[in-house]
Amino acid sequence: MYDRHISIFSPEGRLYQVEYVFKAVKGCGLTALAVRGSDTVCVVSQKKIPDKLLDPSSVTNLYNISEEVGCCMLGTPGDCRNMVTRARQICAEFTDDNGYCMPVHFLAHKVANICQVYTQHAYMRLHAVMGIFIAIDDEKGPQIYKVDPAGHFLGYKACAAGAKEQEATNALEKVVRKKEALSSTETIQSAIECLQTVLAVDFKPADIEVAIVTKDHPKFRRLSDAEVEDHLNAIAEKD
Repeated sequence: MYDRHISIFSPEGRLYQVEYVFKAVKGCGLTALAVRGSDTVCVVSQKKIPDKLLDPSSVTNLYNISEEVGCCMLGTPGDCRNMVTRARQICAEFTDDNGYCMPVHFLAHKVANICQVYTQHAYMRLHAVMGIFIAIDDEKGPQIYKVDPAGHFLGYKACAAGAKEQEATNALEKVVRKKEALSSTETIQSAIECLQTVLAVDFKPADIEVAIVTKDHPKFRRLSDAEVEDHLNAIAEKD
């Protein structure tokens, strides 16, 4: 009875439709996480090719919003694509109006506002999307923001999303507690190692996607398979 419409509260004050969306995001079967270092932000996502006939380069969870801002979107593929398009439009309009790139915290705020509107109306279906936005802010340095389907957003030192979100969050707490000022290489390897530990899998370069933003190169870029392989070898030798 209480879960028929998005705008009907249960006696406990809960919106069941919103909780179903969170389950739908976890149902995508993928996990992603981001780690912030002293001068670098790294985001790592699982990559699964559902069909052997698909071109692997066309399957991704990592997107450029602008040259400087990138994101990882997990959830229903169509909803992810739609939310990325909305974010790109917001970012492009801001840059056009103001003459400089939109700060990542303001972009996360705007995307969260869009998500929140979908929780207010019975005729709207929520987007089953969890977004992690990363960038190097001119004033604040490396930044990570996570936006959930209910319109809640916060800044993080490290965060996770997807199927094994809780396990990954617990593992990231240990990484951050051990050393917060990570170098660029340490940031990338900590993120990959953390995801490997949580999923209990030895990755091959084709199994994950890695993207970084650094102070020296503030543009969002994906690491090539060769670069990922170098980091995986370094992690294996460390063990």
